Amino acid sequence: MTEIRVPTLGESVSEATIGRWFKKPGDTVAADEALVELETDKVTLEVNAPAAGVLTDVVAKDGETVTPGALLGQIAEGAAGAPRPAPAAPIVAPPPAASSAAPAAEAPSRPPAPSAAKIAKEQGVDLSGIVGSGKQGQVLKGDVLALAARR
Repeated sequence: MTEIRVPTLGESVSEATIGRWFKKPGDTVAADEALVELETDKVTLEVNAPAAGVLTDVVAKDGETVTPGALLGQIAEGAAGAPRPAPAAPIVAPPPAASSAAPAAEAPSRPPAPSAAKIAKEQGVDLSGIVGSGKQGQVLKGDVLALAARR
């Protein structure tokens, strides 16, 4: 088993929040494939798979706070991914849902960063009309602070 751990986040950063997992337990992963998104007050980063294999365990769930070195999950190395094509079939089903998402085109394609959501709630800022400056339009803390300052 190969452990997936929180990397060192920098001198002044002591914790991060799990943004979202890109893979589920049982999914086959390639070495260096993005597995999970971590968010701090300063940056959003992806943790990549340290080895190829099957993601067997997810210890830290979405929204949880983790510290550097904390265990995020585990990968079983090897060719255990042969029976995994079946889960790929349900992934084909969501594209019809994507076509129904056209009316929500103004909404960001990713949820706001946890720090942005917290500040928006405290400041009473509605995030529905904001196009974020983050990756794939994600609303970041700076976006909310800038909007609050313009009020």
